[in-house]
Amino acid sequence: MPDALPLLHNRTRTLLGRPGEGNTRPAWVIATLASILIFTTVVDVLGNLLVIVSVFRNRKLRNSGNVFVVSLAFADLVVAFYPYPLVLYALFHDGWSLGNTQCMVSGFLMGLSVIGSIFNITGIAVNRYCYICHSFSYSRLYSVRRTLLYVGLIWLLTVAALVPNFFVGSLRYDPRVYSCTFAQNVSSSYTIAVVVVHFLVPIAVVTFCYLRIWVLVIQVRRKVKVEESSRLKPSDLRNFITMFVVFVLFAICWAPLNLIGLAVSIDPGRVGPLIPEWLFVVSYFMAYFNSCLNAVIYGLLNRNFRQEYKHIMASVLVSWLFVSESSRATEGKSVRSPKPSPVPPFNNNESFKSHHVPGFYDLER
Repeated sequence: MPDALPLLHNRTRTLLGRPGEGNTRPAWVIATLASILIFTTVVDVLGNLLVIVSVFRNRKLRNSGNVFVVSLAFADLVVAFYPYPLVLYALFHDGWSLGNTQCMVSGFLMGLSVIGSIFNITGIAVNRYCYICHSFSYSRLYSVRRTLLYVGLIWLLTVAALVPNFFVGSLRYDPRVYSCTFAQNVSSSYTIAVVVVHFLVPIAVVTFCYLRIWVLVIQVRRKVKVEESSRLKPSDLRNFITMFVVFVLFAICWAPLNLIGLAVSIDPGRVGPLIPEWLFVVSYFMAYFNSCLNAVIYGLLNRNFRQEYKHIMASVLVSWLFVSESSRATEGKSVRSPKPSPVPPFNNNESFKSHHVPGFYDLER
């Protein structure tokens, strides 16, 4: 296995950041990948900003559970503002020419977004589990202060999970996906640990929480637990389904990449050559695409988010129309404004008369 790792490493890192050399793909492939990433970035930025603004504007959305939703939206925004534009740059220049520092920063922020997303999704699942299955103790467990502490702990664990990458040297440019990201081929044991701790364990926790919630919902529907029916409101069920869909789509988008990494790490000499490059690229861009989906899901499945989206977009549209009409009116006035009338000639006598003090001449007389 150790002898196979350098071969796999050389195969996946044929060209480290020199634009225009080797690994050149057809123009339609570059255009397709760039279009997907541009669409993902635009929807990511607009959608997640809508989510954050909606929670701060709407009193119905300002609750402990949505603190995790805002944190998840922030995690998705991280990649849209820095790593994705650099991936687009590498796409258009057919390689990485921005230096090692930019590569390390981009890889770190990419990992910050990915691990932050899965940890926040886990936090949302535990929050929904406590809210629905342990509602009597929920207000004590999720006070405002404790909720903020939980979110702070999530981001602290996220940063701590990324630190070993700098010692292992696993943040590198991969020409297959034009990204500075986690290199799965640096260390088999480390890759297995990353997949297990950062993906499989959180997925297991979220699955347990949502299975328990589904069991309770089914029991309430079948009147097995009548005492729970009064506490489980239809809005709670809709919110749960929304978060469940977010989790399912995250698992679908990220499972191929993690399973590929796990399979290659277990047996790199045999499995590595069997993974076609197109499958690896598709799995990566599926994972990238996930960052723009959450805001869309909230708008489709959650009435409060949907209404607040409409209010925000209507306010932005009205403001834009007002500004454009004001600027147009100002330009029209400047075009149609008449020329100033000429100043009449100065006349000393008229000036003196105009400044005449009543009774002055009478005194002289």
